[in-house]
Amino acid sequence: MIFGLFGKRAQRRAPVDALFGRVAEASRQPGLYLAGGIPDSFEGRFESLALHVLLVLRRLRELPPPASELAQELVDACFSYLELGFRNGGVSDIAVPKRMKKIGQMFYGRVQAYEAALAAPGVDALAEVLRRNACSPEDAPYLAAYVREAQAALARFDLTAILERDTLFPAFPHEEARHDA
Repeated sequence: MIFGLFGKRAQRRAPVDALFGRVAEASRQPGLYLAGGIPDSFEGRFESLALHVLLVLRRLRELPPPASELAQELVDACFSYLELGFRNGGVSDIAVPKRMKKIGQMFYGRVQAYEAALAAPGVDALAEVLRRNACSPEDAPYLAAYVREAQAALARFDLTAILERDTLFPAFPHEEARHDA
């Protein structure tokens, strides 16, 4: 009996883990770091991941149930991934909770900042928040345009599409195309 419960949880968790994997992969697009101005560091990768997770969370909140439950499970998967990264990186069992608390504060701080910026029209407010948190000042407008494009792409997807599509985010434009615009 008890082993059946573990199987059901794993079965329920598989779509969330797959979704998180696609979101994490999108957050690691080389263009975001090479042309988007996001530093290729732990902090930069965290910023990119937080931004991409937030965009999916925003879309899930707009959809009818059970999307809100999926949103919470996506956040849980994200924090499990970050915790595993700390543990695999050699952070001690005693230090992991402290680091996770700091990461949680950072994540929810970013969520608030990005939410306010995404609610504003245009890209100026968003570029300013990205400039403060995620990227170089000269690249912030380009990254903001990408975020708006990603937001528009996600707005076209229903829950089934979010769970089943291989690609949820547009490709970040190459540096040559970006500077020609």
